[in-house]
Parts: sequence; structure tokens; C-alpha cells
Amino acid sequence: MRIDAHQHFWNIKRGDYGWITPEIPVLYRDFLPEDLRPHLRQQQIDATILVQAAPTIEETEYILELAANEPDIAGVVGWLDLEHPDFRMQLAKLRQHPKFVGLRIMIQEMENPEQLLAPAFIQTLTWLAGEGLPIDLLVLSHQLPVLAKMLEQVPGLRGVVDHLAKPPIASGQLEPWRSHLAKIAGYPGIYCKLSGMVTEAAANWAASDFRDYIEAALELFGAERILFGSDWPVCLLAAEYADTIELLMETLHDRLSPAELDALFGGNAITFYRLDRQTDGGAEQ
Repeated sequence: MRIDAHQHFWNIKRGDYGWITPEIPVLYRDFLPEDLRPHLRQQQIDATILVQAAPTIEETEYILELAANEPDIAGVVGWLDLEHPDFRMQLAKLRQHPKFVGLRIMIQEMENPEQLLAPAFIQTLTWLAGEGLPIDLLVLSHQLPVLAKMLEQVPGLRGVVDHLAKPPIASGQLEPWRSHLAKIAGYPGIYCKLSGMVTEAAANWAASDFRDYIEAALELFGAERILFGSDWPVCLLAAEYADTIELLMETLHDRLSPAELDALFGGNAITFYRLDRQTDGGAEQ
């Protein structure tokens, strides 16, 4: 299967997408499965991982409802407050849904990312590591040192860094992003999504602007721990859906074997999110 490992849907009227405002007209409208479907067909993408876009349980329940009747959605990554006293009960409820595959921690939105290191947080993450639950890590490049400290305490976490940790592509700087990411890549359970790059680039970007960042991720994580994600519709701020695939192919078509390209565009997502372990009775974790 060819899988887009990172995309979003939303209904603006829901009211829990505080970051999507009328000042961002490209995104300030509903984006639903019927809007994405033509792009998937054109690019021969068989299925997607639908990722939460609001830090509410209600939004996670909403996208799970969408996924229930949408064959193009292979799995849903939701959100829960890891410090909520009823966290485990809430998670148990989500795990009953056959398309629930993991949670996302929005480190990017934390006023103080050191919250990751709080004893209660570490305790919950350690439990999640024991459960083997896939965790998306939405983190900014300058927050990587804190993420590294967290992984020192929870080395068995099954996680994926979203959007390469948003490196400073517009300025062309590689350091200290690359060195920090290298520490993260040293943990075998951590993967990296080659996603979200176009919105970190200059307005007049060219595919060559991403080459050093893509090659760094390949070198650090290897072909078996990188995943393609479009970050649609957020990518529309800077690129069309097809562009997110073409810029990867321009860089990697002569670097990866056909089997490795298949892994990038699907196989690694199946492995990370354990899509091959899903059953009719629920996602096996």
C-alpha cells in the first residue's frame, strides 16, 4: 500500500481549531475526505493516517467518526491530556475504535516544554512505552534537547518526529538542528516523518532547498525509519499536494532502491502504526 502518513481533516464550525483563523484564508474552511480523494487517486495513494489538529477529546472523537465510514483512512492519531486523572480510561475507550492507532503530543504548543520531564508525564510515557502505543511528537527544532532528555528517561518509547522537527529551511541552517536530531535518531523506536517541509521554506522555494534536510533525515534514521506525509491541507499554504511527493522523489529517487521507496511511501507507516495488526475488534496495540 502507498500511504500518506500525515494529513488532517476539519470542520471549522466545530470551534476547537483556535489556530485556524480568518487571517489564514487558505485554511479557514472545511477540509473533508471528498476534498482530498481526487489528490489521492491522482498520486496513487491508497490510504492515509489522519492526525488530530486540535487538542480536544471531542475533535479526536470527531475524526474517528469520519474514519469509520471512510476507506481511504487507514488509521487515526488522536489527542488526550496525558496528565488527566482519567487518562487511562479515556485511552481505553479510544482503543476500542478499529482505526485508532496512536496519540500525538503537541510539544510545539507547550508554554514550557520542560513539562515533558515532569514526573507524572514521565510516568505516563513510560507506561505508554510499555504498551507499545505509537506516539506522534509535534516538536520544534529548538525543543529537541528537551525531547532528548525525555527519551533518556523513556528510551523504549515508540515515537515519530513530525515534520523533521521543523528545521529552519528558509534560512538554510543545518546546525544545531542536525546534531540535536541525531541524538533523537539514536533511539531505535523513534521514526521521522518527511512532512511539513514546504511551510518551513521560503515562499519561492525550490526542491533543492530541502535536499540537505531530507538527506540528513535519511542518514540519521535510515530508509527503514522515515515516512512520507503530505501535511495536507496545511501544505496548501506553500504547495499543492503533488508537490509534497515530487520534492521527495527529486531528492531520493536515485538514493533509495525501489523497495526502500515503497517503505518510505507506505511500508514504514504500516510497521510504525502496526496497521497489519488491526482487527475487526479494534486496533491491536
